Amino acid sequence: MPETPALFDADFGGDGPREIVPGAVHVPGWLDLPAQRWVAEQFRSWSAGPVPPRGAMVRGHEMSVRTVCLGWHWQPYRYTREATDVNGHRVLDMPDWMVRMGRRALADVAWSTPWEAGRDVADYTPDTALANFYDENARMGMHQDKDEKSLAPVVSVSVGEACTFRFGNTGNRNRPYQDLTLASGDLFVFGGPARLAYHGVTRILPDTAPAGCGVADGRINITLRETGLDG
Repeated sequence: MPETPALFDADFGGDGPREIVPGAVHVPGWLDLPAQRWVAEQFRSWSAGPVPPRGAMVRGHEMSVRTVCLGWHWQPYRYTREATDVNGHRVLDMPDWMVRMGRRALADVAWSTPWEAGRDVADYTPDTALANFYDENARMGMHQDKDEKSLAPVVSVSVGEACTFRFGNTGNRNRPYQDLTLASGDLFVFGGPARLAYHGVTRILPDTAPAGCGVADGRINITLRETGLDG
């Protein structure tokens, strides 16, 4: 797909970072409308293949969220280069603009907690992206992002309808947790002491997608991660 060198080289940021708990930061309005629309267009391009979006099977049940992966293909509970649980095709490569986006995100939240000795924001190199689509009925249960070897921060951006996002603790799926609204263009980063916190999506809020964001119904969420894998 065509690369866009200027994207995420400019300054972004709406209302400024808000710490939810130590290691978890929410930035409302981080992506402006043109950037949201561009991300939505990229999602539609990825969805055309070689691996289409699918609901992963978790303990015998199909997820209501539809996922297309870049760089590495996530399937419970591992990463592979080929989508062996879909059609066996290799997933698309991780685009360079996503690495720039991830570094810009960490810089904009003033990330200062090293995840490995000697590594900082400039070294952040996500090698997989999980691009999820939520229709109005989709949900995601409380879970940890723990299939990666690396504990580098997770960078998440949202486009389309808002959702109720539940961010919990690292010990279990129950309280304490916080419910917050993630709207179109919002950034959410979690790492450090919050890297293995349980989190999920309890509700999609209908008719909340802003005009011009590129998504009329439903929600696109993209999470960037370092897998720590070779090959």
